[in-house]
Amino acid sequence: MPGNKIVYIIGFMGSGKSTAGRKLASSLGWQFIDLDKKIEESAGKHIPDIFEQDGESRFREIESEVLKLTGSLTETIISTGGGTPCHGDNMDYMLSAGLTIYLKMTPEQLTKRLLDSSGERPLIKNVPDDKLQTFIENMLSAREKWYGRANLIVDGVSIDYTLLNNLVTGKFNH
Repeated sequence: MPGNKIVYIIGFMGSGKSTAGRKLASSLGWQFIDLDKKIEESAGKHIPDIFEQDGESRFREIESEVLKLTGSLTETIISTGGGTPCHGDNMDYMLSAGLTIYLKMTPEQLTKRLLDSSGERPLIKNVPDDKLQTFIENMLSAREKWYGRANLIVDGVSIDYTLLNNLVTGKFNH
């Protein structure tokens, strides 16, 4: 394990990365960073506006730049965007800089969460509700090759935070 105590939470949109990250950071007494918020600070605009005004490719460039500023942190939990691991060398970077945890969920679970949630998600804003699950199935299938490389894969629906805390602590103490 790298010397810095950094944990990257990865997974599909709606899998609960930010919520899990906050809870894990609190249980460990570490700081929490939402990468999307840092991207917005860096760009000076909200993510939907970056997508709309500058395009997804520019968003991914900013995302990668901001991600690579996290490597010098310690005792930090970072929730990433759903696509963060899947672009450029981001997954390799996260694996070399810290510990990665994938919050795995089924397309059915993700569809329910996304249909029940509020908030603008640029990648699905034009996907009709009745096509959402198929969209998620296809995108999840394409992203699994990155998500599956995570150091730890946990069930995103029933996270055992005591166990997760112990696993993280154990990884950095060996």
